[in-house]
Amino acid sequence: MLKHVSRMVLGPIARVLFRATIVGRKNVPRSGPVILASNHLSFIDSVVITLFARRPVSFLAKDSYFTGSGIKGLISRTFFRGIGAIPVSRGAGQAAQQALDAGLGLLKDGEAFAIYPEGTRSRDGRLYRGKTGVAWLALTAGVPVVPVALHGTNKVQPVGSSGIRPAKVTIQFGKPLNLSKHGKADSGRARRHATDEVMGAIAAMSGQERADGYNEPPAKNFVEKVRRTFRSRAEL
Repeated sequence: MLKHVSRMVLGPIARVLFRATIVGRKNVPRSGPVILASNHLSFIDSVVITLFARRPVSFLAKDSYFTGSGIKGLISRTFFRGIGAIPVSRGAGQAAQQALDAGLGLLKDGEAFAIYPEGTRSRDGRLYRGKTGVAWLALTAGVPVVPVALHGTNKVQPVGSSGIRPAKVTIQFGKPLNLSKHGKADSGRARRHATDEVMGAIAAMSGQERADGYNEPPAKNFVEKVRRTFRSRAEL
């Protein structure tokens, strides 16, 4: 109920503030589980997707947004819950799998779930290689993936900025993709090929320059560097 109220109240305000253009909205099914896989340019992306989609959309957010104290903490919790955010611990390994499991639970409940295959926001505007979690979710849950392309959100709230600026935003929803033809979720090759199809669809709509690698900060230590190297080879 809170998500519906938030969309009714904040949606019209956001349309005016962002001078929003919405393309392909009918490509999002009105009901049933579905993944919305988007490029990632700004913190504001999740707000834009859930307010402008055809239906409420849930997404994962840092658990710190839900643990603050006092009035500020209450406002933060209420806002993020209102726009469909689900608190999770961020990180690699077990934390990453727990985040995917949380998304899988939402899909099993018949919800729409948004995910950013790039993982983190693009600082240079390029579209980075997708991580295969989106394919694991789609193939495990047996649900379609709607590719999403955002334009202009990096001007509304540039990376590193805490403020919001009026700017024109365009959000495009592509036709749903059935990834089952690539194989099962336990196949690394199937996950890689399925993810590449999703990223290709996003790139075709966004027009972004493609980057060869993953969008990740530098490895903190030797162990992390080795882990990333083996993961990249396993996904080829």
